[in-house]
Amino acid sequence: MATGQAESRAELARLSGLAPSSVSLRVEQLIEAGLFAEEGAGASRGGRRPRRLRLARQAGAFLVADLGAHHARLSVVDLAGAPLALDELACDIAVGPEETLTAVIASLRSLAHAHGLRDVPVRGVGIGLPGPVDPATGQVVSPSRMPGWNDFPVRDFVADHAGVPALIENDANLMAVGEHRHSWPALDNLMVVKLGRGIGCGVIVDGRLHRGRGAAGDISHVRILSEATVDCSCGHPDCLEAHASGAALAAALGAHGIEVERPAQIVDLVTDGVPQATSAVRTAGRLIGDVLTGLVNFFNPDALVIGGSLSEAETLVSTIRGVIYERCLPLATRNLEIATSRAGRDACILGAGHLLLDRSDAWIDHILDR
Repeated sequence: MATGQAESRAELARLSGLAPSSVSLRVEQLIEAGLFAEEGAGASRGGRRPRRLRLARQAGAFLVADLGAHHARLSVVDLAGAPLALDELACDIAVGPEETLTAVIASLRSLAHAHGLRDVPVRGVGIGLPGPVDPATGQVVSPSRMPGWNDFPVRDFVADHAGVPALIENDANLMAVGEHRHSWPALDNLMVVKLGRGIGCGVIVDGRLHRGRGAAGDISHVRILSEATVDCSCGHPDCLEAHASGAALAAALGAHGIEVERPAQIVDLVTDGVPQATSAVRTAGRLIGDVLTGLVNFFNPDALVIGGSLSEAETLVSTIRGVIYERCLPLATRNLEIATSRAGRDACILGAGHLLLDRSDAWIDHILDR
């Protein structure tokens, strides 16, 4: 219903492969629960015109947050995954999970109330985190930049405090889903790289998010070759993130007396032609390109999408693109499209909305069991 692929019981039965009687029974339950509504008659296919179904306008909404190191992007999205309200929250993820998540949940509810959605029931909460997430447990596992979060039961904590099913996912994975569903739905295989304070990558295989056991796509701790050794926050030397992330670039510029607090400021410095910033970004682009070269050869995706705040630095993107086209096999790049994000800052929000919709069985059963 939410995706627009069906608007009647017969079409739902055809798409699901279930018996029409089973679909009709389920639809009646959803109508009684206030999730579906009937309106008018649909087009006839030779018999009686079917009654059209739609999501009830007051059926509910999802609360979604994309957490970074020092801020969170907040949104209320409808049951089709489209944002109804957006906001930003200043927060420090280093204060720990309980304080951060409590503040985020409270701010999400305030956002809904402020936009006249107080009476719309919350059906699920989605949280994107800048660290590895175990998909089986909803726990963060050995994050390098999230002190106090290791093995914390994020999914259980959010579900208990919000009173609804919770989705916990790595932010790069959410970006990959958001980009794919919003901007590249016709493509089956994508790599979506998030370049901000850290480095992440989400992978779409055969049209679906590939998580592995939770670490799929984590390119941030791939070891690179460098003249100077730099220890990474994970405890190992010369990880890609230690040399090419927004945090690493800020540290490099700080050594030149140029203070940077946010990755967006690095983009501004490059745009203004500050030579130290341009040089640092080009070096980072070559290192990122070297890592992505092996992955493009290995995975052979249809498109490589570069997002995150640093993706607005054209020098960085062009350097990455140049390395990949120079170093990859011709067959790997012949039809490869390398592009910057089309979904922009809301890619993670869109991805969370779609994944919550994909898990509709969880929150629908939660409603019907009440």
